[in-house]
Amino acid sequence: QVQLVESGGGLVQAGASLRLSCAASGRTFSNYAMGWFRQAPGKEREFVAAISKGGSITYYADSVRGRFTVSRDSAKNMAYLRMNDLKPEDTAVYYCATRSRGAQDMSVTKGADYWGQGTQVTVSS
Repeated sequence: QVQLVESGGGLVQAGASLRLSCAASGRTFSNYAMGWFRQAPGKEREFVAAISKGGSITYYADSVRGRFTVSRDSAKNMAYLRMNDLKPEDTAVYYCATRSRGAQDMSVTKGADYWGQGTQVTVSS
């Protein structure tokens, strides 16, 4: 079992930045790719970003590439999502997730082994 707890969400204006954090506990953190998904009201959950087990390879959804940056600190069992130039369409609940099959698999299949409880991000215009 892996437990994931997100933090850092909030209400911001368009153009602002936020950094989401994901604290992982349980099984060996370095055995898992880490990723972020989001779900807006009335919409399906969508893939946002993923980072490989070693932290050297990243994947992004087209809608966030160039504005969001995913990172991890394996020494602290933490993953992060830095979000710049936020837009109202980024409003959603953001979920941290892990994938033992790797970051590429997560980005392609949109699947995960474990999920956090989510943190709300609201961007006003």
